[in-house]
Amino acid sequence: MKKMIASVTAGDVTVAGVLAAEALRKAAQASAQTIEIEIRTNEGILNPLGRQQIGDAQTLLLVGECDAHDPRFAGMAQIRASIAEILADAPAVLARMSQTDKPTVQRIVAITSCPTGIAHTFMAAEGLQQAALAMGIAMRVETQGSVGAADTLTAAEIAAADIVIIAADKQVDLTRFGGKRVFQSGTKPAINEANSLIARALADAQLQGAASQSGGSQPMRAAPLKAGPYKHLMSGVSFMIPFVTAGGLLIALAFALGGIYAYDPSHAGTLAYSLFQIGAKSAFVLFVPVLGGYIAYSIADRPGLAPGMIGGLVASNLGAGFLGAIVAGFIAGYGTAWLNRSIKLPRSLEGLKPVLILPLLGTLLTGLLMIYVVGTPVAEALAFLTDFLKGMQGSSAIVLGLLLGAMMAFDMGGPVNKAAYAFSVGLLSSHVYTPMAAVMAAGMTPPLALAIATRLFPARFTEAERESAGATGMLGLAFITEGAIPFAARDPFRVIPANMAGSAVAGAISMLAGAQLRVPHGGIFVLPIPGAVTHLGYYVAALAAGTIVSAGLLGVVKKSVEI
Repeated sequence: MKKMIASVTAGDVTVAGVLAAEALRKAAQASAQTIEIEIRTNEGILNPLGRQQIGDAQTLLLVGECDAHDPRFAGMAQIRASIAEILADAPAVLARMSQTDKPTVQRIVAITSCPTGIAHTFMAAEGLQQAALAMGIAMRVETQGSVGAADTLTAAEIAAADIVIIAADKQVDLTRFGGKRVFQSGTKPAINEANSLIARALADAQLQGAASQSGGSQPMRAAPLKAGPYKHLMSGVSFMIPFVTAGGLLIALAFALGGIYAYDPSHAGTLAYSLFQIGAKSAFVLFVPVLGGYIAYSIADRPGLAPGMIGGLVASNLGAGFLGAIVAGFIAGYGTAWLNRSIKLPRSLEGLKPVLILPLLGTLLTGLLMIYVVGTPVAEALAFLTDFLKGMQGSSAIVLGLLLGAMMAFDMGGPVNKAAYAFSVGLLSSHVYTPMAAVMAAGMTPPLALAIATRLFPARFTEAERESAGATGMLGLAFITEGAIPFAARDPFRVIPANMAGSAVAGAISMLAGAQLRVPHGGIFVLPIPGAVTHLGYYVAALAAGTIVSAGLLGVVKKSVEI
């Protein structure tokens, strides 16, 4: 005998809803079956279904305008009926329920990824796994982090999965999932509301185009799911960061070994001179084309890579720097994607498009537009921005530091945070290092402040928050702002403003002191490297001041936790 449940949405017709529920109960009793029914009215829920009742049931009946995305019912076999249908023939509706098979969606595979590949990637994976476990759904998650993919999904796991969830803030290659139902979102829903995300995915996942059978000669996605410009930009930034990190550290080491003039030809042949050549003349030269190339790759897949990288190099040669690379990446990506849609070839020649026709025409389009149309104006804009930033003194530097600092703490790894970070990293190619220093100090402040506040004001935090304070502090030292997210999620209207105030102070003091940072990541662990940061004492003071401000404000604005 199947155990069945029903959710009746009666709205303002409460009497009809109650009558329909009673008709179902009588029909179930007459056929020796069991059914539990909740009735949702405008005044509240009558007989709400509990977790045990839902867990024991095999079939769900949704009556009226019910929410098919309700996470309580994820993975259950469902049928729908109207109140009128039940009042007319309740036994027939019950018979339909009895004939419904067990749930069809039992297995999910997922990929999580964020631009830096550090915190959000793994927090999203954990959120999905915990939610799936609570919902009784088998799930495997592949994390595409900063060191590559971990727990890589096998072909057999993908084939056996009912749906695929992509929780990522950058573009993810979907070619493995041809013929599968795919649902895409950012990492934030997977972290904060994974149950609802899984429920939406089960209901709304869309069929991905069939996988290519050409043995790899046709790498274009058959039916790519749309992503916005921000995700494409973040995809480019994620590939750019390792080049900037390696180049910045090598330049810092060159200065540490050979002094501030290690780049001078008189030092040729020394280790310091060689390190500078590798860092400044190779890694820093490459990161601008890489930015443009992988923006285009995110939009148009592999055929967009060459036009984007070549366009980025053209932008660099024109003096348009990272701004030019961004423009080139979008021109190459959208241009190549348009060419792919517009050019129709016989099936026998289709394989030439991704390896010959699209890269050639995409490069031609991007290069000519950069040289004759947009390259020079963007170069002039970058030159103006560079001169303006280098000339910042006093109040103007403080304002920029306040703005960048507040942005870093506003969403702690979200779009606003990443915008400030990407802006500062891009300026490194123009030898503007002060915004990078301000951003890193501001990004370290929220987790450090929360770790300290849990010790100074323990009554303001839950036991779980106090226990996690040590790990949160370590994340802060490593410049992983996302460590503050669990605290902000529990009390956003107090925690976020307090964090923003401290981060703004840290950014402002760093900018006012003229601290320069050549390395875009690493937190406090790169500060001892000679040459990595200038005005080290003032910089540490900026970080300490911002942390103290936020910790103090947290003690003032947060209320004591009720036990």
